[in-house]
Amino acid sequence: MASTAQAGNALAAVIAPLIKSDGISQTTLPGVSLLCLSRHQVRTPLLYEPSLTIIAQGQKMGYLGDREIHYDPGHYLVQTLPMPFECETYGSPEAPLLGISVRLDPALLSEMVTAMGEAVQQNQTPLPMASVAMTEGMQDAVQRLANTLHTPVECKTMGTARIRDVVFEALKGEQGQALRALVLGHGNYSRIVQVLSRLHANFAEDFSIEQLAAQANMSPSTFHQHFKQITRASPAQYLKRLRLIKAQQLLLQDNHNVNQAAAAVGYRSVPQFSRDYKRYFGEPPLQHRRQEQALRA
Repeated sequence: MASTAQAGNALAAVIAPLIKSDGISQTTLPGVSLLCLSRHQVRTPLLYEPSLTIIAQGQKMGYLGDREIHYDPGHYLVQTLPMPFECETYGSPEAPLLGISVRLDPALLSEMVTAMGEAVQQNQTPLPMASVAMTEGMQDAVQRLANTLHTPVECKTMGTARIRDVVFEALKGEQGQALRALVLGHGNYSRIVQVLSRLHANFAEDFSIEQLAAQANMSPSTFHQHFKQITRASPAQYLKRLRLIKAQQLLLQDNHNVNQAAAAVGYRSVPQFSRDYKRYFGEPPLQHRRQEQALRA
């Protein structure tokens, strides 16, 4: 079996020619994107959609409440829920961070979990976000997927099969239980997932703890306990972080002004929005946008 370093170098060599600039770039294969960062990115709030993230070169460190989650060429990240967290990225011009991300398509996941049959459920609550050690099977599956991206005809004919290979390896891995829980349900975890889906679909609305607890069919105190256990945040903290990250996306990608962004994510007070934004991102909204745009220029 090739060492982790050798496997990472081989994957980096395949990915590097496909990348034209820093950031996240979509490939011709839907749901597959490439990551590149040629500088050190300090701890920054982020929101990943449910996905598998495989690092070929460099390192990322995620922070979810009191948890530190390291992922590098020896580990891949399994993100089962779109959760706000903070991330530090280690890359440089000489050795940029390089990686590949595979979005977890709910329909594909459901089909594969059903085909594989229900595994024995563990007693512990699944983790919505965790780093998993690379296996030889996952290394080979990701390498095949990356090679496919170089050939349009192979991408068109074999791309979906290559994605299935990668998801299959993830389902066999340490986080397979968390992936299955999205399809099969897992008691209290499944109920919290349903509440999170509601928050993400309606983040501009105001919710009381009683409303959310009722949806989860729990008492407010029990709901609060399970919600914090899974997300490492209270419902109010979670919703605020979600709103601020959505506002950042509007400011940076859709060019909303501060008033428009604040209103779009549910803030009634622009000054309060600006204070919360500065506290979370370290800079006021407009200054943060200018800095991010300068880095991307």
